[in-house]
Amino acid sequence: MRSLALLVNPHAAGGRPLRLLPRVEARLRELGLPFSVQRTQSLLHGCELAREAAGRGEVPVTLSGDGLIGAVAGALRDVPDAVLGVLPGGRGNDFARMIGLPLDAVAACDVLAHGRAAPVDLGAAGERTFLGVASLGFDSEANRIANEAPPQLGRLVYVYGALRALAAWEGARFTVDVNGERAEFAGWSVVVANSGFYGGGMRVAPQARLDDGALDVVWLAECSRAGLLRLLAKVFRGTHVDAPGVSVRRAAEVTVSADRPFTVYADGDPVGTLPITLRAVPAALKVLLPA
Repeated sequence: MRSLALLVNPHAAGGRPLRLLPRVEARLRELGLPFSVQRTQSLLHGCELAREAAGRGEVPVTLSGDGLIGAVAGALRDVPDAVLGVLPGGRGNDFARMIGLPLDAVAACDVLAHGRAAPVDLGAAGERTFLGVASLGFDSEANRIANEAPPQLGRLVYVYGALRALAAWEGARFTVDVNGERAEFAGWSVVVANSGFYGGGMRVAPQARLDDGALDVVWLAECSRAGLLRLLAKVFRGTHVDAPGVSVRRAAEVTVSADRPFTVYADGDPVGTLPITLRAVPAALKVLLPA
């Protein structure tokens, strides 16, 4: 049994990981799992700690939100025999949701003891990698607003971000190059998904898989504000992909540009600006999944 290096992000979700930590430590002791605890000071610091732990033969375990999970996953992909463990401690916890992990961090400790190490894909945005979903356009504004919102909103922060962005939205034209096909359209958003979930449980790419070596590309052409609100309600069920104006493709690589600047967000954090090329990185690292 390998030791765990518990990496705790004290800033995620208004300090939620720190509030969870005593109960997580108690459960790890009950399970007989040897572990150490370190607090991360930044994403870069968390990545450094994770590489050092994996180099010692330990399992880095993030108690955090999706941002640190994605950053650490990218940092571990070049470390031989590295295995990543995950405990949900953020607001959205979309990667935990994707792999079927209990959303209660204490219950998820059992996966660290009895789970299986399986290879998963990453997405790459230039030099940056992500585990979940990269998005832009209307999503850029919604994500920025959500990141600046009061932490006490919890998962509602994503709805809050979407409604605030909707009120200020100005139209844009996008160009998407995927599978040798170019699509140009006036619209709202382009989503490039390695995982199926974002925004605290929205099934934005319901057919996405973590082990298919491909990215699911979803974009929304122009519609009314009322139409977008109706569509947002469907995203939680994943039924939006059948709606008019929504297009879905699957590819190993996609290039996106627009007629005005947008920041690209992935796993809740900015990863680049347009134009940008995103690609799949198959079987990039192993993650402890429920048995």
